[in-house]
Amino acid sequence: MIRHVVLFKFKSGIDWDDPRALAAERTAIKVGGEVPELREWRHGRNVSDRKIAYDFLVEGLMDDMEAVERYLTHPFHQEAVRQWREISDWVMVDVET
Repeated sequence: MIRHVVLFKFKSGIDWDDPRALAAERTAIKVGGEVPELREWRHGRNVSDRKIAYDFLVEGLMDDMEAVERYLTHPFHQEAVRQWREISDWVMVDVET
């Protein structure tokens, strides 16, 4: 199993009052229901005010790296990427569980 974790940090001038951030969040929430490779899908806003904190998280569980590749290229996931790329930078990790 592969645990896929992504942390998003808003670009300068972006916050949760920005309609683009809200749209990206809505799309991210739906990814779990749209991409069949995902066995689990979690998401959430950061609640910490620490400077090192990121703003949003998504986390998915998939069978293997082949499933991760299908997830990455899925059209709905690609739309989510497009929305988040406009407003944020991110870091990610894929780990075996």
